[in-house]
Amino acid sequence: MRRRLLASVFLCIFSIVLNASSAGAEVLVVYGSTTCISRFLEPGAVALENATNIQVRNVGVGTGQGLYALLQGQAKISAASEDLQAAIESAKKFAASKRETLGGFEYLEYHQITDDEVVVIVHKDNPVKTLTWKQVKGINTGEIKNWKEVGGPELPIKVVTSHAGSATRLFLQKLVMGNAAYSEQATIVWTTEKEIAEVSADRGAIGAVSVTFHAKAPKDTIRINTTRIVRPLGLITYGKPSQTAKKVIDFFTIGDGRKFTQGLGEK
Repeated sequence: MRRRLLASVFLCIFSIVLNASSAGAEVLVVYGSTTCISRFLEPGAVALENATNIQVRNVGVGTGQGLYALLQGQAKISAASEDLQAAIESAKKFAASKRETLGGFEYLEYHQITDDEVVVIVHKDNPVKTLTWKQVKGINTGEIKNWKEVGGPELPIKVVTSHAGSATRLFLQKLVMGNAAYSEQATIVWTTEKEIAEVSADRGAIGAVSVTFHAKAPKDTIRINTTRIVRPLGLITYGKPSQTAKKVIDFFTIGDGRKFTQGLGEK
C-alpha cells in the first residue's frame, strides 16, 4: 500500500513538473494532412518549441477536413499535402459529404514548406520493378488486371488505395491517371499505415503512398521505379498568418527547421 501511495505521489509530482515546464509555451493547433505531420511537424516539434516557445498540437484528419476546419473557424492553420487549389477541392468534397457548402476561399494563403514524393509500392517478392504512368493508370482503373500484362508473373493484381477524400489519392488520380476513376474492385483503406500493411501482406497488391511514410515502414514492400510523382506540402492560413503561425512557417522555411523539410522528398 505504501509503495503504491509513493508511486502515486511521484506520478503526481512528475505530472505537475512536466506541465509547469511547458506552461509558458504558446500552443498552435494544426489540422490536416498526416503527411505534413509525419514529414516535418512531429519530427521538428521539440526543436520548434526550443527555438520559438511554441508547441504544435497536430490533428491528423487529412487535407480536406483540415481546410474545412480552417474555413469553419475551428482552426487557425491547416496542413495540406497538395497545392491550394487541390486542397480547396478536397475541402469542398468533404463539405459536400456533410451536405454543406464552403466559402471564403479568396482569403486563403498558402505557405509552401517543402516537396513530397508519392511512390508506387508493391510486395517485396514482386519481380516487377518498373512501371510507366500509363501502366499505373491501367492498373488502378482495372484495365490491367494481371501482373503478366506488365512483365510480371501470372498473378491477379490487387489495387489498394486510400479513401476518396485523401490528398494522396486525389493527387495521383489527377497527375498520373488523368482524373480517371479507380476500379470498383479496388480495396479502400482509411490510413496510409493500413495501405502499406495491405500491400505488405499480399504478393499481388499495389498502392501509392508518401515516401515519408514508406521510408519508416517495414521492409515488406518495395517502391516501383516510375517517373517521379512530386507534390508540394504546405500550411494554409485564412488571411495573413498570426504572429504565432508566422513563427512556425518561418522556422521550417528559413530557420533551423529546414533540416526537417529536406531529404526524403527531394533529389
